[in-house]
Amino acid sequence: MNGPVRTEPLHGEIPLLATSGSYSVVVLLRGYAEPQGAGDAVRADGTVTLVLPRGWASDSSRRLAPSADSGFKTALKEAVRGPILVDTGGPWARGALLEALATQGVAPEDVTLVVGTHGHSDHIGNLGLFPEAALLVSHDFCLPEGLYLPHGLCETQPLILGSGLQVWATPGHGGQRDVSVVVEGTSLGTVVVAGDVFERLGDEDSWQALSEDPVAQQRSRERILSVADVVVPGHGAPFRVVRETVKSSEDLICEGKEVA
Repeated sequence: MNGPVRTEPLHGEIPLLATSGSYSVVVLLRGYAEPQGAGDAVRADGTVTLVLPRGWASDSSRRLAPSADSGFKTALKEAVRGPILVDTGGPWARGALLEALATQGVAPEDVTLVVGTHGHSDHIGNLGLFPEAALLVSHDFCLPEGLYLPHGLCETQPLILGSGLQVWATPGHGGQRDVSVVVEGTSLGTVVVAGDVFERLGDEDSWQALSEDPVAQQRSRERILSVADVVVPGHGAPFRVVRETVKSSEDLICEGKEVA
């Protein structure tokens, strides 16, 4: 039986976070939020994560240009052929982002899809670096040159990007259209790149003050914690989710223990 859920720091080498048979998940830039001075000023930037198809090579992501007639499914299939960037940080992080991508052998023109978890400047401030990529910013999916296509993403209907790779609607922090990226079957289990649904490890007493819809965000947080083994938050280090097992009375009897 599943019992209480707790979170704890994830110890391991960064930037490489997790790999699966299909994708590598790499935290390129770790987000932060640091109070400044005696007032309410905060210096902040969002986490940037790369989801890289296994076996990808730089020259393999050169793409065809889908048209409106090709439909959403064809456009999406083309968009996930190459590197996928989840959030881009703020414009002040432009140089750091380009350097981090280069470390992974990725040039801006290689990126085929950018997912913006929500519309705040510290998360989508570098979209202009990727004019050749498809964009999924909140719930808006568009191709290069501004061709927008419908897709049907909602809380009860995730967007399937590939085997073990999904986009979930996780409303709350920025309103009703926030999204998270779910990568299943990695070496660390299911990894959820959650944007600001989670600000950081241990944010239980602070996230509500930053939320446009705390009720919806609480629902999104619970949903993520029910499946994630690792959460990549918007402004802190990745952390592990641990589900404690509660033994049933039948299990205790089998172990020879008394049941009250």
